[in-house]
Parts: sequence; structure tokens; C-alpha cells
Amino acid sequence: MQKNKTLQALLAVAAVAAMFSAVGVQAQTAVSQTPSQTGTSSVGKQNTSGKTTREGTIDNSNSTGMENRVKQTNGMGSSGMAGHSAASPSMGASGAGQSAAGTGAKLSASDEKILKDMAMADMAEVEGGKLAQSKSQNGDVKSFAQQMIDDHTSNLNDVKALAQARGVTLPTEPDAKHKAMAAKLEKMSGDAFDKAYMKQAGVQDHKAVHAKLMAAAKKAKDPELKALVEKTEPVVAQHLKSAEQMPMAKSGTTSGK
Repeated sequence: MQKNKTLQALLAVAAVAAMFSAVGVQAQTAVSQTPSQTGTSSVGKQNTSGKTTREGTIDNSNSTGMENRVKQTNGMGSSGMAGHSAASPSMGASGAGQSAAGTGAKLSASDEKILKDMAMADMAEVEGGKLAQSKSQNGDVKSFAQQMIDDHTSNLNDVKALAQARGVTLPTEPDAKHKAMAAKLEKMSGDAFDKAYMKQAGVQDHKAVHAKLMAAAKKAKDPELKALVEKTEPVVAQHLKSAEQMPMAKSGTTSGK
């Protein structure tokens, strides 16, 4: 009986010791885990907080801010530098356009001669038409003369405009040949004047001018000059045809041979 009590007492002490041992282990585990967890949590929070703060600061001042500044800089580059770059050719083209509108490309010596010859022919026909208007009594001759004044004045204005654009100085009066013809016609009157005028100014001059225009259409290099020549040629051809159909031109040509 005594042995049983002693054994029970030992078992009770062992149980209590085991209990305290378990509690101690749990307490130690709790103590060892709590600071670690707390520390980790704290450090984590601090790190996270610090990282957030630092990275936030970096993001705001360096990353985001820098990105914004880069975007702004790039924006200025595209709208500013690229804008100026795009504007410069435009301004250059505008300047070139103004230059072309002013003096433009110079004509070659051959093209310049074509333009001057056209001006000379126009002036001669206008002066001859005015003379016929004042001296002739024939309705058909006066009508033809008025057409010469109108058509060749219009064409002369086109020639002058192109000459100004290309910096070409045109003659201001007919050449010696046409001055001599005008002086000869000035002394005539009546049918003699009509025949001489239609033969010389109507037929001969228009034949010569038409032949020059046909050749000029092939030789002209300047696009605008070429276009003007091609515009003038059919008008002169029509003048020649009208002159050749006039009765006094035919008789005058026959008697002149």
C-alpha cells in the first residue's frame, strides 16, 4: 500500500514536471517566435514603409517625374525642334516660291531669243493694224486690222508677263525692217495701201512668224515659254489663213511677183 502511494506520488511529480516542461517549451517557443515574427513584421513594415517611401520618392522625383520631364522634353522636341525642322523646309519652299514668282529660273539664250522674237512680231502686227485702221477704207481690211490689234496686244501682254518673271528685257519698238515697212505704207492710200498691207503684214509677216513658232515649239526648253508658243501658234495660223483668203492679198501677191 505504501509502495502504491509512493508510486502515485512519483507519477504525479513526473506529470507536473512534464506539464511545466511543456509549458516552458511553449513559452520559449512563443518567446522565440514572437520577437522574430514581431521583428519580421516590424522590419517588414519598416522596410515596406521605408521602401515605399524611398521608392515612392524615387518614383515621384526620378521615375515618374523623370518620365514626365522626358515626355515633356520629347514633346517639346517633336513640337519644337521637329516643328522648326518641318517649318524650315516650308519656309525654304516659300522663299523659293517667292523667288520663282519674282525672277524665276533664267531662260537659255535660245529661249530668250524666242521670247524677244515673239514680242517683236506682236508689236509689228499691233502697229501695222493701227496704221491700217487709220488709212484703209475697206471694211474687210479694217476688220482684219482690228483683229491684229486685239489678238497681238493680248499675246504681247502674255509675253511681257513671262519676260518679267524670267528677268528678260524685251525690245520696246519694232525692228528696222518693220519700221521701213511702216514708213512705206504710210505713204500709200486706197487700194494700193490695202494690197500692200495685206500682202506684207497679212501674209508675209504671218508666214514668217508661224514658221518661227513651229520651230520654237520644238526648241523651247522653258515649260512656260513652250506653253506660250503652243498657245500662240494656232492664233497666228488663223491670221495667216484669213489674210490669204482676202481678195486684195491674192491680187497683191500676184502683182508683187
